[in-house]
Amino acid sequence: MEALRVWRASSNLLSFTASRAAKAAPAVRPLSLHVRCCSPAAATTKPPPPPPQDRRRRSASSSTSTSDRESIRAIRLKKVEELRGKGYEPYAYKWNRTHTTKELQDGYTHLENGEVCADVSVSIAGRIVARRAFGKLVFMTIRDDSGTIQLYCEKDSLTEEQFEQLKSFIDIGDIIGANGSIKKTEKGELSVYVKNFEILTKSLLPLPDKYHGLTDVDKRYRQRYVDMIANPEVADVFRTRAKVVSEIRKTMESFGFIEVETPVLQGAAGGAEARPFITHHNSLQRDLFLRIATELHLKRMLVGGLEKVYELGRIFRNEGISTRHNPEFTTIEMYEAYSDYESMMNLAEEIVTRCAMATHGKLRVDYQGTEISLERPWRRETMHSLVKEATGIDFNSFGEDVESAKNAARGFLGIKTESSDNISLQACSSVGHILNEVFETVVESSLVQPTFVLDYPVEISPLAKAHRRCAGLTERFELFICGREIGNAFSELTDPIDQRGRFENQIKQHNAKRAAMNKEVKSNEGKDDDDDFSYEVSLDEDFLTSLEYGMPPASGMGLGIDRLVMLLTNSASIRDVIAFPVLKIQQ
Repeated sequence: MEALRVWRASSNLLSFTASRAAKAAPAVRPLSLHVRCCSPAAATTKPPPPPPQDRRRRSASSSTSTSDRESIRAIRLKKVEELRGKGYEPYAYKWNRTHTTKELQDGYTHLENGEVCADVSVSIAGRIVARRAFGKLVFMTIRDDSGTIQLYCEKDSLTEEQFEQLKSFIDIGDIIGANGSIKKTEKGELSVYVKNFEILTKSLLPLPDKYHGLTDVDKRYRQRYVDMIANPEVADVFRTRAKVVSEIRKTMESFGFIEVETPVLQGAAGGAEARPFITHHNSLQRDLFLRIATELHLKRMLVGGLEKVYELGRIFRNEGISTRHNPEFTTIEMYEAYSDYESMMNLAEEIVTRCAMATHGKLRVDYQGTEISLERPWRRETMHSLVKEATGIDFNSFGEDVESAKNAARGFLGIKTESSDNISLQACSSVGHILNEVFETVVESSLVQPTFVLDYPVEISPLAKAHRRCAGLTERFELFICGREIGNAFSELTDPIDQRGRFENQIKQHNAKRAAMNKEVKSNEGKDDDDDFSYEVSLDEDFLTSLEYGMPPASGMGLGIDRLVMLLTNSASIRDVIAFPVLKIQQ
């Protein structure tokens, strides 16, 4: 009978007449009611089955249907109209809280089962995420940013009118404020013994099925706000991200670095070999690029006299999307005068280990079932040594014989001449490029524990200083953890003439690769966007001019914040650590 009365109450809302709405409404006043909860079935248009558990299950699962969702929305809109018609405002301005749910949970754990603190008055607010009714008792669970707590409601403390109002207007998903004392139930559940409450925000759409959560992966990313309501642990990822960013800033400041800001819109896309986003500035009548790195402007700061600088910010690259790549991502780049890449290895270890301690309190973390040890020192190996170890091929032995190097790589990789994999290899213009191709194909994924890969070929490192002992190489390293590049660093190139020559050679290589790739894919309509070299690369003349004024010896490093957060939150995809990742348009 109780379920039937509840259903009738909700059905009456659908018959709310226009004549009632047309009556002059009394002055709006805050809604302040003793708590009473209606059944979840009150949000549906059909009477529920008798068993309470089945009723909740059916109501929740039906919310996934578009037609049912619109039906629920229509009912709740009627509730909003009727509330206003009665003089209550269902979208409040504020609520004065005295405690968070966690503060109450921590502060009153000592209570005995059945004990009531009648002389204590508390005020809390949050979203209703669960309800249960047992005769004269109704229990609701509300959640705020810190956790959850139960609301304990007794029917005997309400007038009949109040009881009817509550069962007609309150739904799971509503945000409410509640006042009352503290009670621990006979079963040991700490609760707020509610004396009154207000609807602070009336929810119009139903929450996802509480039994299955929000499991549609695409919808989780597209509607992150629903994801965070349905899966509270998702918010912990972003709390950890905030800790990581905060700890990085603390670390940089402790070493005497200052944070600066450089342009996002740039006249030349420089600092990395990546495809840029291009936009147009109407007033200036010119195309601009979203930055693909902060490097060149930070180096200008070194020229200007700042000796330790860093920037933590967004980077944009018009390339592929995967579990490791998002078109916009966050990095920190740092530059230190009078140091070399050895200094940056030490700084990288310091940053990552401090972040691990701040978030985990230890230097051994689990990532997708593998224990990662961040204990120092980390492994340091050259690219040549790692490739030789994995393949048995010593690329030093080829000198400048590009074809022999290609044949050796094809033989080991099992690449056939006519295969698509041969396109990238064939486009390699030097032994250094081939070495890097083999490294990325064979070695990268095996670098699970933290590893510094040292001394990259000069051809693929246009901004790094030539190695002081090994011809054809640069003083550059990349940091790999879990098979992913986390950081990239150089002893910075400060010779303006050498830098100009490297840039010009990079442009020639890019144009040659663009011609080769376009020739190979000319007849292939299924061309991969990642292989598009149609954009043009140009010299950043202002940066080259700045070098001619003189930049001190320096080292620099970039660290990927998103991938570091992935490691420290055990997240398999970069989309899990970016609140609103870029997604394909829904069809």
